[in-house]
Amino acid sequence: MAWLRTAAGLVPGGWTLEEKVFILVFLLNLLAALLYLLLGTLVVSPLRMRKERKAGTEVLHDNRRTYLLRFLVMVFCPVVGPLFFCFSYLLFRLPLWMQPNLVDVVFSKERVRSWTRADEERCRNILPLEEAMFINEKRDLRLVMMNTIRGDVHAALGVITLALNSEDSETAHYAASVLTSELDEFRVKVRRLRLRIEEEGPEETGAEEELIPYMDSFLKQGLFTGQESHKMAAILDAAAQSLFEKNPRRLTPELYESICMRLMDMGDLNGTQSWCLRLAEQYPDCLAAYTCRLKLYFAVKDRAAFFETLNALRESSVVIDRDTLELIKVFI
Repeated sequence: MAWLRTAAGLVPGGWTLEEKVFILVFLLNLLAALLYLLLGTLVVSPLRMRKERKAGTEVLHDNRRTYLLRFLVMVFCPVVGPLFFCFSYLLFRLPLWMQPNLVDVVFSKERVRSWTRADEERCRNILPLEEAMFINEKRDLRLVMMNTIRGDVHAALGVITLALNSEDSETAHYAASVLTSELDEFRVKVRRLRLRIEEEGPEETGAEEELIPYMDSFLKQGLFTGQESHKMAAILDAAAQSLFEKNPRRLTPELYESICMRLMDMGDLNGTQSWCLRLAEQYPDCLAAYTCRLKLYFAVKDRAAFFETLNALRESSVVIDRDTLELIKVFI
C-alpha cells in the first residue's frame, strides 16, 4: 500500500484520504470490539453468574469464551462483524418487546391422529413370546420381552406369565416385575370399585358396569389360581348380582357372557349355570344364550342337556357365526 511505502521512506508524500479513512475505521472497530469484550467478560457475565447462584437455578447465557470468540470475529471482520451481532441481537429481542395480538388466534381442541409408517425391519424380526421361550435364545427372548413390555401390557399379561418359568433369570425378572405392578394396580382398583358399590344408591349402577368388564379383561388371562381365583369369582358374582338386582336391563348379552365364562373358568359351575339361565330368560334370541349353555353342559358332561340345547339352537332363528360353528364341531 502507498502508506506503507511512505512510512518506510520509499515514496515521498503523506497518506491518501482512503488510507486515513481505513485506519480510522479500523481503530474505531478495534476500540468497539475491545469495549464489548471487557464489558462482557468483566461486567455482564459475572453479574449473570452471581444471579444464578443466588436464585439457585441454571440459566443459559453467554460466558467469557463466547465474548472472546465474538471479539475475534469483530477484529478480523471490521464493521461487518459488529453489525452482524447487533442486528442478530435486535432480531432476537424484537418479538419479546412487541405485544402479540391474539384476537384472531383460535386453539382447536380437536384431536389430531398422526399416522407413522411401520418399521418393517423391526416387524420382520418379531416373533411371539411363546416361540421365543421354546427356542430359549436369551438374546431373542429378552428382545421379545422388552417389545412386549413396551406395548399393551394389559392385554399380554397371560403371555408374560409364561416367562416366569424361563431359564433366563433376567427375562423372569422382567416378567415378575411387570406382573407384580399390574396385579397390584388391579387389586387396588377392584377394592376401590367395591367400595363405590357399597356407597351407591339403590338405582346407581356405574361402579358395577365398570367393575365387571375390568375384571373380565384380567380374569380371562388366567392370572389367578387357587384360593385367590375363588375369591375373584365371588367378587365378580357379587358385582353382577348387585347390578341384576338394581337394574337387570343394564346387563347386556356381552356382560352376561363374560360373567358366565369367567365363573366357569374359575370352577364356579353352579354360579355359571345360574347366570346362563338368566341370560336365556332375558335374551332368548341371543346367540350367547346358547353358546354359554353349550360350553357349560360340555364342561359338566351333561350329554342330554347339551344336545337338547343344540337342537334348540338349530330350530331357532338365531344366526350362527363361524366361531360358533367351529365350536360345535369341536364339541361333537
